[in-house]
Amino acid sequence: MDRTVSAGPLAGVRVVELGGLGPGPFCGMLLADLGAEVIRVDRPADAGRATRHPVLHRSRTSVAVDLKHPEGSEAVRRVIAGADAVIEGFRPGAVERLGLGPDVCLAGNPKLVYGRMTGWGQDGPLAQEPGHDINYIALAGALHAIAPADGDPVPPVNLVGDFGGGGMLLALGLVSALLHARTTGQGQVVDAAMTDGTALLLAMTYGFLAQGAWEDRPGVNLLDGGAPFYAVYRCADGGHVAVGAIEPQFYAALLDVLGLRDDERFARQRDRANWPAMKAVLKETFASRTRDDWSVAFEGKGACVTPVLSLTEAAGHPHNTARGTHRRGAHGGPEPAPAPRFSATPADEPVPAPVIGAHTADVLTAVAGFTDDEVDTLRRKGIVG
Repeated sequence: MDRTVSAGPLAGVRVVELGGLGPGPFCGMLLADLGAEVIRVDRPADAGRATRHPVLHRSRTSVAVDLKHPEGSEAVRRVIAGADAVIEGFRPGAVERLGLGPDVCLAGNPKLVYGRMTGWGQDGPLAQEPGHDINYIALAGALHAIAPADGDPVPPVNLVGDFGGGGMLLALGLVSALLHARTTGQGQVVDAAMTDGTALLLAMTYGFLAQGAWEDRPGVNLLDGGAPFYAVYRCADGGHVAVGAIEPQFYAALLDVLGLRDDERFARQRDRANWPAMKAVLKETFASRTRDDWSVAFEGKGACVTPVLSLTEAAGHPHNTARGTHRRGAHGGPEPAPAPRFSATPADEPVPAPVIGAHTADVLTAVAGFTDDEVDTLRRKGIVG
C-alpha cells in the first residue's frame, strides 16, 4: 500500500482515525503532517465523494466502512490490530456499542494507544450531554475572560476549545503515550476533554489570579485589552492595529512614533487609574491614519505594533511568505503549512485529501489481511465503499 507521507519525526507510526469532526481530525492532521500514517474511517454512503474538509483531512489514507454492521466493525478491529494508535471523538459509550471500545481493541493489541476526544470528558455529570466549543470554553472559564470591560464575551472562533484545548492536547497525549508504549510495551487510553484542555490553557492566568495580579472580570487586566499598551485600535480606514508594548523599551518606542513621549498622561505606564485616559488618547491617535500608514510608521521601530490581518492577507504577508508559514492547497486557496519544524527529520509536503474510501481495498488487504475476494464480498454487501 502506498504511503501518503513518508518523512517526518512520526514516520512509521500508524494511526486509525474513526471519522469525526473538528478536534479529532485536527489531531489526525497534526500527526499526518509529521509523518504518521493516518487511516481515516468514514461511512460507505460517502465513498467516492470529495471531503468537505480538504485541509483537516490532508495526508490521509481513506477507507469507507460501515461501523454499525458487525462485519464492518470486525474489519476495522483487524485494521486497529496492526496500528499504533486510535483516535475517536464520539460520546462516551458510543464506540463500545460498535464493538470498537478500548477494552476490545487493547485486548487484541496490548501496545495500542487509544485516544478519546470529547468536550466534557469520559466521566462527570455532563459526560453524556451534547455541546460545542463555545459551551466547553464557557464552562472552563475562558469565554468569560474574552470580552471588553463594558461588553459581552466574544467567541474566539473555535480555536480555544476544539483546536488548542482539544485536538492539540490529544496529539500531545497520543505522542506521550506512544513513547511510553515503545519503552514498556504497554498501551493505554488517553482521555482528552476540551474542558480540561481549555482550563490548562488558562494556567498563567490562574497564576496571576492567585498572586492578586488579575481581576476576575474581563477587559480590565494587562493581557485582556484593559491595558492601553496591550490592545487593539481602529484606524481611519476601518482597519486595526495590535499594540503589545508591555516592556518599558517597547512602550517608549510606541510613544516616540506616536509623538506622545512628553505627554504627562503617559509618564506612569502601570498606573491603572490612568489607563482609561491613556486609552482614549490612543484611540483618537490611531483613528487619525490608516492601518497601512501605521504599519509603515512602526516598521523597524521595535514598538510591538502590527497590523491586524485578514486570513488571506496573513497568507501573503512578507514574513509568512519568507518562512513558508502558508502553502497553496490543492483546493486552490491558502492553508497552513506543517509545524513545528524539525532539523533532522523534516516532514514531507502535505498530500491532498483523498476521495473518501479511495484506499479501502488497499488498507483491508495490506493492513488487516483480507483477501481480494473477501473485500469484494464486503463491497457487494454494502459494508465497505
